[in-house]
Amino acid sequence: MPATPKLLEEASIVARLKHLSLRTEKSYLQHIKRFILFHDKRHPKEMGEAEIRAYLSDLAVNRNVAASTQNVALAALLFLYKDVLHQTLDRIGEVERARLPSRLPVVFTKQEVAAILGKLTGSCYLAAALMYGAGLRLMECMRLRVKDLDFAYNQIHIRSGKGAKDRVTVFPAALKEPLRKHLLWVKLLHQQDLQEGFGKVMLPYALERKLPSADRK
Repeated sequence: MPATPKLLEEASIVARLKHLSLRTEKSYLQHIKRFILFHDKRHPKEMGEAEIRAYLSDLAVNRNVAASTQNVALAALLFLYKDVLHQTLDRIGEVERARLPSRLPVVFTKQEVAAILGKLTGSCYLAAALMYGAGLRLMECMRLRVKDLDFAYNQIHIRSGKGAKDRVTVFPAALKEPLRKHLLWVKLLHQQDLQEGFGKVMLPYALERKLPSADRK
C-alpha cells in the first residue's frame, strides 16, 4: 500500500492537477508552510478562519508586507482548505482581503522608450524591444520558443500566458532580422552546449515522458 503523501507534497500534486503555474505553486507552498510554522506546526485541519486571520494580520502588522502579498497568502490558504483538504470555511467572509492602493500607471513616451532601448544591446535589447513592440509580459518573453515566432505571417504566438490562455500578437517588423541573426547564433551555441553535455531545458507537464529527446532539440 503506497504511503500517504505529506501535506505539502499533496498540495503540490493538486496544484499540478489544476495546472497552476510553477511560480504560483511555489508561492502557495511557501505561504502554506509559513502558516503552519506560524501556528507552531499545528495541522491545518485543526485550524480555521481565526488562525487564517491571525496569520494575515501578522503579515500586515508585524511583517509590513504589501497588500498584494497578503492577498496571495489568502489565496494560498483558500487553495489549501478548499482544494487540498476539502474543508469548508463557513465564516470565510469575515476574512477580508487587503485593498490594493489605486495608482496611475506610468507610461513612457516614444522618446523615453527610444532612449532606454538605445542603451541596451544583445539579448537584453531584443527582450525589451519585444516586450514593448509586441506587448509581451516579462515571463511570456522569457518563455518564447522558436516555433512561436511566425516570420511568414508576422505573428508571435503566446502559449499559456496569464490565466493559462494562448493568444496571438504582432511581430514587430524591425525585430525580424535581428531575431533571425540571434536564432542562428543561439543554434550554434546550443550545438556546442550539447557536445559538452549541456543544453537541456525543462519541459512542461508530460512532454518529458512523451518526447524523451525533445529537451535537447
